[in-house]
Amino acid sequence: MSDTAPVFELRRYRLQPEKRERLLDLFEREFVEPQEQAGMTLHGLYRDRNDPDAFVWMRSFPDMARRKNALSAFYGGEVWRRWGSEANDTMLNSDNVLLLKAAGNSLPFAGTYGTGGLVAVSVCSLAPGREEDVAAEWERSCRPVLESCGARIDAAFVTERSVNSFPRLPVREGESVFVWISAFPDEARYMQHTDRLARSPAWTGSAFAWLDAQLWRPLETASLSPTRRSRHGW
Repeated sequence: MSDTAPVFELRRYRLQPEKRERLLDLFEREFVEPQEQAGMTLHGLYRDRNDPDAFVWMRSFPDMARRKNALSAFYGGEVWRRWGSEANDTMLNSDNVLLLKAAGNSLPFAGTYGTGGLVAVSVCSLAPGREEDVAAEWERSCRPVLESCGARIDAAFVTERSVNSFPRLPVREGESVFVWISAFPDEARYMQHTDRLARSPAWTGSAFAWLDAQLWRPLETASLSPTRRSRHGW
């Protein structure tokens, strides 16, 4: 449990058909500054490249106590009272949320980023309590291969096991996950990366073979495009 360490939310929303641009326009116009003024940091805002009705984003808080305070201030404040119903009207479901913390000694999103390029978010679903061990071995055996094949790794996370400090917003509790986020200049470089991995004996015969054996279901990787106001991109 990490009551005094930074905590991150990876949020994926299922939206009403053809409502994503409406939500993004509202979100970037009305919700960015008020959330940050309440004590949150908004890292990435993304369109899912393979799902036109999905919005993916990440925010963080200094710790679990200040998460509760920040969310209470924002969702109990004037901005959400004015615009919350309009935002909710674009959504089918907003409860697909992973509560995360940095893996090992990593410092997520430590670089200076642009807003273009392509971002890949990979989620590993694991047996209970295995995320720390998997993260350590991934750092040793998988990360070097991913980087040698062209990925820039910008963040790595494991499950944050603290009790949800703001139950008004549900999260996926009781799950064990390891997540990494990588970035690429464009789709061509991303496709080159995936092709190089597929042809790499170090990946297919060793690193991914080990990783795949840890997973409870197939590796989930989302291909994302940063929005205009995303802090994280290439």
